[in-house]
Amino acid sequence: MTATSPSSHTGAPGRGAAALRRLLDLLAADAPAQDLAEAAARARADWADAAEAAWMEETVRAALAVRRELDQHRRREAELAALFDTAGDLAALRDLDAVLRAIVRRARTLLGADVAYLTLNDPAAQDTFMRVTDGSVSAAFQQLRLGMGEGLGGLVAQTARPYATTDYPSDQRFRHTSDIDGGVAEEGLRSILGVPLRPGKEVIGVLFAANRAPREFTPDAIALLTSLADHAAVAIDSARLLEETRSTLARLEAANETARAHSTALHRASDAHDRLTQLVLRGSGIDDVAAEIAALLGGGLAVHDTDGSELARVHTRPVTPSAQGLSAARADGRAVFADGVWTCAILAGAEFLGSIVLTGRADLSDADRRLFERAVLVTALLLLLRRSVTEAEDRVRGELLDDLLTGPASSARWDGGSLSLRARRLGVNLAEPHAIAVLDCEPPHRPRLSAETARTARGLGALAGTRGGRAVILAPCDRPGTLARTLAQDLSRILGSPVTVGAAGPAHGPDQLPALHAEALRCLDALSALGRSGDGADIADLGFLGVLLGDRADVTAYVERVLGPVLAYDAKRGTELIRTLGAYYDHGASFSRAKDALHVHVNTVVQRLDRVAQLLGPDWNTPARALETHLALRLHRLTRSGPAGRGAVRRP
Repeated sequence: MTATSPSSHTGAPGRGAAALRRLLDLLAADAPAQDLAEAAARARADWADAAEAAWMEETVRAALAVRRELDQHRRREAELAALFDTAGDLAALRDLDAVLRAIVRRARTLLGADVAYLTLNDPAAQDTFMRVTDGSVSAAFQQLRLGMGEGLGGLVAQTARPYATTDYPSDQRFRHTSDIDGGVAEEGLRSILGVPLRPGKEVIGVLFAANRAPREFTPDAIALLTSLADHAAVAIDSARLLEETRSTLARLEAANETARAHSTALHRASDAHDRLTQLVLRGSGIDDVAAEIAALLGGGLAVHDTDGSELARVHTRPVTPSAQGLSAARADGRAVFADGVWTCAILAGAEFLGSIVLTGRADLSDADRRLFERAVLVTALLLLLRRSVTEAEDRVRGELLDDLLTGPASSARWDGGSLSLRARRLGVNLAEPHAIAVLDCEPPHRPRLSAETARTARGLGALAGTRGGRAVILAPCDRPGTLARTLAQDLSRILGSPVTVGAAGPAHGPDQLPALHAEALRCLDALSALGRSGDGADIADLGFLGVLLGDRADVTAYVERVLGPVLAYDAKRGTELIRTLGAYYDHGASFSRAKDALHVHVNTVVQRLDRVAQLLGPDWNTPARALETHLALRLHRLTRSGPAGRGAVRRP
């Protein structure tokens, strides 16, 4: 219907135009519809004419229609702007939570809702949980979890369809639960609209707009919220893909870094292996290999033999392998950190060859640990090569010793000159003084005693072998008793079991060696018979037994060893202590009979024997010493009465 100007009727010509101008000004000023209605009411009150009033009503309706159209355009413009901004947020996606908060905030603003919120599905728990809220005041509501099909949100998540209610508490279309109803009641919500978040065919969550008063959600509102939900779904899916991409890139980078590190470690290990192998092939010793390993690992190094004795040490104080660490290292063949050091067993298959201790590297990396273990393998190779060479040398030395001790009496082909030449080739000069020692221990330890004797011989520049089940050593030495005691002490400690050593010598040339060997054997047997297991001695150390057992007994030396202080005293002062001592023993250790034989007072005998005690020691008259002293006196008397010694005794 076309409005007719009031000027065509009886009203004042300018009154209608003024009213129309007033309505247009209100529209231009974006005045609310209430202001338009109030202007129309005032015009009707001023105009009594019915036609004018009808015209005014029609004009107001037209103005309100224009106003609604403008409001719709503005709302649509705001919605488009919001969607455009959301698309921009997605294009510059950096923080998923920030994007989701912006979407929820825009949903609340555009729909004029009291609360907007977004939930996401949890496939593992088979439910949906609150992710982002805007306008919420209830903590219980913000922590809600909805099972699939529970409440409005659970139904949307389950069916992938939008749902709306004007009064949720009384709406029976939804499955109510005490948790959900409690959270909704605490938040005070009545009307709720929920739309699915669906980046593809799968629903991943729900976007909501809700009011605390009943409300009918128009199709436009549902469409707007659905558009925002689509953007939210895209944001979530993009963030997921971006996170997966970042994670994949991180894994690839880590894999590349691992590959680079592994390649570097392999190259370093290969280079170290080549350098160590070259050292072994060039004939370098264990000291050179230890120094190279220490340089490679940047620490101190100590190499030990099977018994823990040190073979080499570089840049570290003396250190012994940890018993716990060595046991673990032998069990799994790996380097073990214990007691502040790294210990690795040197193994050739199941055979234990020794150990290596690395100090100063508590932070040994996996690559360095593998390098350490590879270096130990090269060390094992070196020790095996050394052992093979040593065994060959020991075999040659043992064969030479066996030929030397056989003697001309047992072999017509025995040639001392040829044997001396063979000895010189092995670094042994038989023209120098040499002593022979025969060693024995409990039968279970004899194989190890032979091995340890051979090793000791190498250190002494001596020959070693085995004859009659007993170890024999021929060493450059002019004091066989000292050699025997040293060998007994050292080898008893190494074996942990008594080692008895009988020695003889010195000899000058190969011809004397068979007899020396027989004498050393007799000395060893005498030590065993005397119960001196674990002791070492030569014939001279056995006293009068040595005189009886020795083929080359030095009587003068024996007499000097037993009676030397008394003989020297007599010679210096012209006394008769030896004569008095002889008379005392010849007359049954009787002071009275001795004084009669000497034609002196008994006190003189006592005083002379007190002097003897001072010279020979307080135990001079014990049974064992008395027997030896009496024998020495007899031998002294014999040597003095012989052609060379007759008349040599001083008379009182």
